[in-house]
Amino acid sequence: MSRQLSSEVKQALQDIYYNERTGRGRAAFALLERASAEGDGDASCVLARCLCGYQYVWKGHGFPEDDDRAVELLHKSVEQGSALGVLVALRTGELPPEVEKKMPFASLEEAFEEALELAESGDAFSQYVVANSYFWWDFLRIQNRDRSSFPDQASYKAYLKENISKCEDWFWKAFRGGVYFAANNLNRYYTQGDEDIIAPRPEKARDLWKTGAEYGHPIHQAIYAEELEEAGRKEEALHWFKEAAEGGNPGSWTDVGRCYYEGIGAEKDEAYAVKCFEKDIPGGNVRAYNLLGKAYFYGKGVPQDYVKAYELMSFAHDGGSNWGVFYLAKLSFYGWGTRQDYSQALRFLNEMNWNYWEADYLRGMIYGQGLGVAVDIPKAIACLQKAGDHPEVKEELRHYKKSFFGKWSRR
Repeated sequence: MSRQLSSEVKQALQDIYYNERTGRGRAAFALLERASAEGDGDASCVLARCLCGYQYVWKGHGFPEDDDRAVELLHKSVEQGSALGVLVALRTGELPPEVEKKMPFASLEEAFEEALELAESGDAFSQYVVANSYFWWDFLRIQNRDRSSFPDQASYKAYLKENISKCEDWFWKAFRGGVYFAANNLNRYYTQGDEDIIAPRPEKARDLWKTGAEYGHPIHQAIYAEELEEAGRKEEALHWFKEAAEGGNPGSWTDVGRCYYEGIGAEKDEAYAVKCFEKDIPGGNVRAYNLLGKAYFYGKGVPQDYVKAYELMSFAHDGGSNWGVFYLAKLSFYGWGTRQDYSQALRFLNEMNWNYWEADYLRGMIYGQGLGVAVDIPKAIACLQKAGDHPEVKEELRHYKKSFFGKWSRR
């Protein structure tokens, strides 16, 4: 069993984790597949992580998600003698006794020592794996110890604190070495602490995303940009949104476009905003579809086109977003860009979880005139009165009268 990572794994780690904005993630993925097939257990381990979704690998690589294959690869990495594979399998609950028996290590502690040696040699991924062994208390199983191993609770807690606290330095080494998501666990460590063993220190988490942004990680650049925008530092926010977008972070071109569409941190440029939204369309980003649909709805930055507006917002809606349901409702109500369908309009309106006067106005029209539903005058009046003091609402209310006994009817 080698105590060094192969050149293939080292290259893949560079392109997948340490410098993800190179755009070589797909090639690195293929490199890992070949190395895994040739018996490289570390390659099998890293490949398994790549198949586990955005919590374990940058979404910008566009890797497929396949939990079943990931588990298969983790088990394979254990059998192939990867110390990292053993620890990752342990961490993810994929090291049952029958798999543990197949590892070519005398014990979990021996596997940990090999991983620790890789970490001490400077490999950031190994440093992250070691840090997790401390952070998530896996050291208990590795060292085969529990509460009964200690004479009293105080001794046990002292042992826990000594080991858990080791994660901090290892996470920082991994983070500085290029593993961006080491910052996620550092953030949790600082903001939440660990039960009554490690006290929270939220002040130490304050600049984590800024640090990651400066290291060049697109996802941290996007998160830091959001923080800056929330703090009112709009020009700086736009700068980091652009950095994230140019680095390939999914959805960040949409944020750049949103800034230019609304004039956040820059002069309004609706035509450029549309170009930014279009860059995120091939990735299926629902925000891009919604905002581009809005641009077509109003004809800002592009010629007005209700058909395209309806198509784009419908795609986002089918993808789980209700952001554009008012626009879909209005298009359906008036038959703009789609067939006129009052029942569909009402369904869209009822998906809204926010108040907007024009939505209440349309509901009032639907209930008061019986458009696709049974006439319900009381409900119509309630909706129209809620809509407030707008000319369209006043005009519609003129079609109703109130009897001496307080009952409303349509004139």
